[in-house]
Amino acid sequence: MIFSDPNPFNIPTHLQSRSICFENITGAKGEGGKAASPLGIGRKGAPARHLFPGETIELAAIDGPGMIRHIWMTCHPKIELLRGVVLRFYWNGQTHPSIETPVGDFFGFAHGKTPAFQSAAHSVGEKVGMNAWIPMPFAKHARVTITNEGDVRMPLFYQIDYTLGDDITDDTPHLHVSFQRQNPTALREDFEFLNRSGSRGRYLGAVFGVIPHDPRWWGEGEVKVFLDGDSDFATIVGTGAEDYVGLSWGIQQTPFLYHGANWREKDDMADTGAVSMYRWHFPDPIYWQSDIRLTIQQIGHSPGAGANSIAEYQAELYERQDDWSIATFWYETLPSAPLPPLPDVAARLAALDTLASIDA
Repeated sequence: MIFSDPNPFNIPTHLQSRSICFENITGAKGEGGKAASPLGIGRKGAPARHLFPGETIELAAIDGPGMIRHIWMTCHPKIELLRGVVLRFYWNGQTHPSIETPVGDFFGFAHGKTPAFQSAAHSVGEKVGMNAWIPMPFAKHARVTITNEGDVRMPLFYQIDYTLGDDITDDTPHLHVSFQRQNPTALREDFEFLNRSGSRGRYLGAVFGVIPHDPRWWGEGEVKVFLDGDSDFATIVGTGAEDYVGLSWGIQQTPFLYHGANWREKDDMADTGAVSMYRWHFPDPIYWQSDIRLTIQQIGHSPGAGANSIAEYQAELYERQDDWSIATFWYETLPSAPLPPLPDVAARLAALDTLASIDA
């Protein structure tokens, strides 16, 4: 596991612990809690602020080397905020972001809604207290912004916990996250959710959101990982969408450490409801040295009287189109190429207000 600390009693003398929030926007030593409230100076003077539609706030600007180790954030549990507001991270002065994704998807869940859950990468409370635990090294500089691309005001609370003095160099891979949505996916065209070349890196995993457009089972498509020069055929090939996230015979609402589903819209055996699921490759890493490409097929299953053989089962497969979103997480060396274009806010929010509520 990449997050384990085998020696929690070790106190390295070269590291400095720092934290940024609205109470100390620079993270500087001895500069926190100077704002005043009616209770006086340092008495909860700047816990939060509003992010207005169209506004961008710089959440952090940190000189390295260092490591972001934890991010906490909360706001109102509205789809317009969790899918309409975008986080962007810029490493080492690159002009394009290496992380560009809606808030909710960055914190591990699709569709702008989730019940409480925990994975190795994220934990989210019942009232949308969102935590990200993925280490984010930066050699020279880290800049984090948040932009409200929707039309709903966002009450924003956050905290970024990090260390300075880490052994990070220009050759250290930095975290990247991209977000894509296809609604609908293209018939007979596999959804490509990672394509990088000219660098080396490590694929960490992905958060998948699916809204089926067909009442039959949608999840027979295989994930394929093309590595270091693979062309027509991939090196790593899975057996189906629910298999890739470590489940079987459909999707169950089971948020495990490295795999599972944090939300399933329908709690019966129907396959027509939306799902939010994930897979993290921490104990089973996927590395590349020159290039990588990941795809997932859009294949369904339309059972007849019952398949008695693999051949009969395969005869019941069919190509289909659905609504898929994918937030992909990976480490990559810098300088890195720009991310795929982020879908605009209308495309990110489309149809999400028709899904069942978490409490339904």
